[in-house]
Amino acid sequence: MHQGPGQLLRQRRFGPFFATQFLGAFNDNVFKNALIILVTFQGLRSAGMDSDFLVNLCAGLFILPFFLFSATAGQIADKFEKSQLIRIIKALEVGLMGLAVAGFWLDSPLFLIGVLFLMGVQSTFFGPIKYGILPQHLREKELIGGNALVEMGTFLAILLGIIAGSKLISLDGGAIWVSTTLMGVGLLGLLFSWKIPTATPSDPGLRLHWNPFKETWRTIGYAREVDSVFKSVLGISWFWFFGTTLLTQLPNFSREVLFVNEDVYIVLLAMFSVGVGLGSMLCERLSGDVVEIGLVPIGSFLLTVFCADLYFASDFPARDTLMGWSAFWAQHGSGRVLMDVTLIGVSGGFFIVPLYALVQQRSHPERRSRVIAGNNILNALAMVLSSVMAIALLAAGVTIPELFLLTAVLNALVAVYIYTLVPEFVMRCLVWLIVNTLYRVRKENLERIPRTGAALIVCNHVSFVDALVVAACTRRPVRFVMDHRIFQVPVLSFIFRTARAIPIAGKKDDPDTMERAFDTIDKALRQGELVCIFPEGRLTTDGEVDDFRPGVERILDRNPVPVIPMALQGLWGSFFSRIDGPPMRRPFRRVWSRIGLVVGTSIVPGDATAKRMRDEVVALRDG
Repeated sequence: MHQGPGQLLRQRRFGPFFATQFLGAFNDNVFKNALIILVTFQGLRSAGMDSDFLVNLCAGLFILPFFLFSATAGQIADKFEKSQLIRIIKALEVGLMGLAVAGFWLDSPLFLIGVLFLMGVQSTFFGPIKYGILPQHLREKELIGGNALVEMGTFLAILLGIIAGSKLISLDGGAIWVSTTLMGVGLLGLLFSWKIPTATPSDPGLRLHWNPFKETWRTIGYAREVDSVFKSVLGISWFWFFGTTLLTQLPNFSREVLFVNEDVYIVLLAMFSVGVGLGSMLCERLSGDVVEIGLVPIGSFLLTVFCADLYFASDFPARDTLMGWSAFWAQHGSGRVLMDVTLIGVSGGFFIVPLYALVQQRSHPERRSRVIAGNNILNALAMVLSSVMAIALLAAGVTIPELFLLTAVLNALVAVYIYTLVPEFVMRCLVWLIVNTLYRVRKENLERIPRTGAALIVCNHVSFVDALVVAACTRRPVRFVMDHRIFQVPVLSFIFRTARAIPIAGKKDDPDTMERAFDTIDKALRQGELVCIFPEGRLTTDGEVDDFRPGVERILDRNPVPVIPMALQGLWGSFFSRIDGPPMRRPFRRVWSRIGLVVGTSIVPGDATAKRMRDEVVALRDG
């Protein structure tokens, strides 16, 4: 049964960790935004440096440690018990907050920027633990929900930290208010960290290597071991390039383009953060129990659309004084700006949550934290490049709205490049859109599908979209064996080819195709893949399950593997079934109807006769 996010928050294996990381993100942003407000709106300067340079310098210095120290952080996270590491890091955070207090008291921008760099170091060591501990405490089907909560919580913490930091520093004696908050929240986070359950070290025998440059290259190599993981890491890194460009420029965009004060800047950040939270939770709701990477192309497309529209919505007349909220809201086009910023956040939630979950799911468990460290290194590099690009282009005379437009164009080009390299993303997107547009799917006992190793799925054959429904509901990639004629159906053909489906023909129709299919099935099973076959050999013409053909027994004779019976319910009578003649004749028949996918218990190869398998599938269908 799908467990809602609220249930996870109430459980000790997730709740204290969530609170700890939430309070840490909140504290980071109280400090960072108090500093940004001082630099951008209250005239804090150092050595003649202007606010554009100082804001981008702060962004670059905070993320520079991720590039320098992530390799070491990943090793430590894999070697040692993670809950104890979190407590050590939280204790260091309290010490850093003490340094921040001293910086505010000294009124020294360079000292505060130095503290910001040290906070980046602390966050660097927390990152691999943060994403590495989730798969140890959560079940696989909870990964999307857990990641959605973490992303939503992080951006909510950013929002509240921005509001608190911006408001507190603007009060009389603002430095004292900020300092008190930093210390209090740091201590509270340390208390929550003591409630986090232990997490067994992933690789306790790991020998630590301290050369940061050599180990950085090695760590990136761990991220490259699984191709889909590495491409997901590249996607995550691009998201942080995109997000850094947007968020770093937002203070000066507010002041110099929209001509608004810090109150409106806070509202814009709030709308972005709320958008990310909504997108993350909507992603969790739409994905269900599956890591649904099909939502990633939708997110990237919408990022381009709304970031480009922000350029066109930014034509505000110049003013001598900065507008407050009421004056800004009265301006023509203000609602469009707010909508764009919010929907960029929603799109980002769609984009980032499935990618993080896929990295956690498909990485080798004993090196998962180092893979995440490799992800953090590339993320940091992307964010540093974003800061460098922004500084260079702004210095060359490019305006902030033009920078947003350029970023939107780059996002479209990067998306096309990544999806060309990994068509699985587009394939999953098409599968998700088709299945979720046409049907409401109820899934039962998906956990019976083995997480690793070879297995043969047998399922009843009701319609042309049976394989799509199974693929949309299954966490692991599946190799489908299907009639060569269905393999040629337009649009579906791209999906089946990308999913490496195996076309098969009858012996009388094309004996060579049939033999190639059995050889390919044998090879896939020997490589530990999941293969699905519809043993009836054709679509049902009366809604009943036909006899299973002997080819399924031939597969098991060549490669005896566990058999997973599976049954589709409710597809008979739909647009893609053969009810009343050939399929796809009457459009809009049974659109968005309820269907079901039920998984049975595994059958050992020795007991898996064609009759036994058919009986199991019929029982599941009628159950």
